[in-house]
Amino acid sequence: MGPLEQVRTLAARVAASYGLEIFDVELRREGRTQVLRVFLDKPGPSASAADSVSLDECARVSEELSALLDVEEVVPVDSYTLEVSSPGLDRPLRGIADYRRFTGRRAKVVLSAPIDRQTAFVGHLRGVDGDEVLFESEGGRLVRMPMGQIARARLDVEF
Repeated sequence: MGPLEQVRTLAARVAASYGLEIFDVELRREGRTQVLRVFLDKPGPSASAADSVSLDECARVSEELSALLDVEEVVPVDSYTLEVSSPGLDRPLRGIADYRRFTGRRAKVVLSAPIDRQTAFVGHLRGVDGDEVLFESEGGRLVRMPMGQIARARLDVEF
């Protein structure tokens, strides 16, 4: 198991103790230092910012995870900065479970192949049917998007 997988395992254990889950873990060089980012999420539907991970939850997980990482020495202690946060209100959508979870939410989707000569869509997620995402574009048109054609997607911030 590589260092990133070990961090993910440790982070998942700490997050679970607070009723949270891991959305992503990344290790990137930024300037002269490496930044270890752990993104937390709450399981289940998340309809609004009120349902997102709090700053206090991030701080508690960061403190506990930092201590564990120091003891386990998964990443050399002096070689990184740890950041713990949520994926944000405009979080990326990954996999069919995210499209189910955020049904009804506003999103931006870019396809790798056009549907009716269009590759970029803004509108609302309307559900999932098999391996297709049901999407209502801003014009009110219902579009069936095969999961294999979705290049990238993220929630759009609603005001």
